[in-house]
Amino acid sequence: MRVIPFVPARPGLRRGLASLCGVVLCVCLLAGAALAQLTFPPLTGRVVDAAHVLDASTFASLQAKLAGQEGKTSDQLVVATVPSLQGTSIEDYANRLFRAWKLGQAKENNGVLLLVAPSERKVRIEVGYGLEGIVTDAVASTIIQTSIIPAFRAGNMQRGIVAGTDALLEILNLDPEEAKVRARALGQKPDYGWAPFIVFAVFMILVCGLFILVVRFAMRNGWGNGAGRSASWEWTSATGWQRSSSSSSSSSSWGSSSSSSGGGFSGGGGSSGGGGSSGSW
Repeated sequence: MRVIPFVPARPGLRRGLASLCGVVLCVCLLAGAALAQLTFPPLTGRVVDAAHVLDASTFASLQAKLAGQEGKTSDQLVVATVPSLQGTSIEDYANRLFRAWKLGQAKENNGVLLLVAPSERKVRIEVGYGLEGIVTDAVASTIIQTSIIPAFRAGNMQRGIVAGTDALLEILNLDPEEAKVRARALGQKPDYGWAPFIVFAVFMILVCGLFILVVRFAMRNGWGNGAGRSASWEWTSATGWQRSSSSSSSSSSWGSSSSSSGGGFSGGGGSSGGGGSSGSW
């Protein structure tokens, strides 16, 4: 007599896996469609006002300032406004726009992009590799929060863009060592004392308490009863194949097999490292 174990898949599990696969597939398709359709305005100058928020005099003034900065230091600061982020985040859009435009000198990587998306009410400062030690994430965030967003919230977008540009130019024109010292000072984290440890301890207590409640609820309602029971099929010369039920301790479960990638997690690279900061109003 030959016995072939057979473990039927649970209907609920099948439906759950099918739903999960459907969600993942939809997300991948939407992300792929967004990436495929993403378009950028042409780099026509140091100021690209595709959202049409700057008047002629402000546009010309910014162009002159940025041209003077590039002629003096070779730092290439570009101001851009876009009518839409086309469904992606401003971080992704700014990073890809920066790389598409190839801002900054090839050997110096000293480009900076000030991007404003009025429709989504988002702003970002994207920084090239070579200036990340001067225009750090903390510096970019400070400029956005103190120079740009207050004017945007007051309804004066031009003033915010000009103020943000002037603040960036001020940082770029500092002595490099002084700029780094200022950047380090802004990047210092405040001392919160024991507060983080207390918050973490309370969080862990809550998590452990929730876990105990779930286990007690499961035991009270008999979850797991018969979990080791599986179905098998027996062959006999008299009746042929017939189903029988037996208890087995080797039931299948999620994660029963594992594989090792050998190299751990790794990611790709690009011409812009994503340095900078974002804000909204």
